[in-house]
Amino acid sequence: MTQNYDALLVLSFGGPEGMADVMPFLENVLRGRNVPRERMIEVSHHYEMFGGVSPINNQNRLLINRVREVMPRHNIHLPIYWGNRNWHPMLADTLEQMKADGIKRAITFVTSAYSSYSGCRQYREDLAKAQEAVGEGAPQFDKLRVYYNHPGFIEANADCLRAALHEIPPERRAETRIAFTAHSIPVSMATNCTYEAQLSETCRLVAEAVNHPHWQLVYQSRSGQANQAWLEPDICDYLHTLRRKAVTDVVIAPVGFISDHIEVLFDLDTEARQVSQEINLNMIRAATVGTHPAFIDMICELITERMNDNAVRRFIGTRGANHDVCPVNCCLPAVRPNLNTEARPASNASGD
Repeated sequence: MTQNYDALLVLSFGGPEGMADVMPFLENVLRGRNVPRERMIEVSHHYEMFGGVSPINNQNRLLINRVREVMPRHNIHLPIYWGNRNWHPMLADTLEQMKADGIKRAITFVTSAYSSYSGCRQYREDLAKAQEAVGEGAPQFDKLRVYYNHPGFIEANADCLRAALHEIPPERRAETRIAFTAHSIPVSMATNCTYEAQLSETCRLVAEAVNHPHWQLVYQSRSGQANQAWLEPDICDYLHTLRRKAVTDVVIAPVGFISDHIEVLFDLDTEARQVSQEINLNMIRAATVGTHPAFIDMICELITERMNDNAVRRFIGTRGANHDVCPVNCCLPAVRPNLNTEARPASNASGD
């Protein structure tokens, strides 16, 4: 059965594009959380290091342009709209424009490859809130499945990792360690979703694709209350562990993210690199998939798949293709700890 859609919506996290945007952006991210303003100011300094500009918005523009170019090859002819959770273009504004343009039903591509509250359910909640804000006539949406084990996603990540490994001297390459990174989430959130299992599967498949056995899934960008358990080990702690084992080279592959943004630029290219230099560990950072051709083709394939119920749902590995329609209890939020404890705010806990 063929499903009729009249638009594609790219739904993402958003990021500031200048210093004047930073504090309003952080206020959007942290709305409803008990985070002291002093801590927000501290986090804003991370953005100052990059002129207040997160690369995520521009990378989304590049992604949209590339998808628009490639869609006709897949016999897809849909206008593309773009909305963000936390910064312009804001999702509700995008839905207003879609309504004005007569859009009734759209496919939604979320820039998160994995299932978690922040990376899946919260985006569905964002859509519902935006629809409510727009009111009668707001478009309806069907979200594309998560794609952590799609062959195109694995191929794109493997190519990025392979290129990074080739920056290691050939005689040391076999003993190089691969640190696959993803945004940490609270353990209480992780127990409500398959985030860890999906990430582990992606890491295994990418490592097998490059035929490299020495790898570990680690986490970055921990945030939130100090008394709340989050997924570990942290990337910087892991780097120290490697050096104690006399490892000389590490490639950090941020497979939990599809594009660069502040978590990648600050937590990896700045903090992790500084740690590596201090302990005399050679660190190479692999690129995110960005606009890799295999990744762009994957997006188009997922659109075609959703438009035709009889389409082949491609995946590799042992976990199968993820569901299209999320169950009611899918990816529930974390249990909040005592909010009187000091918090460290997150810029992006979704893995975009």
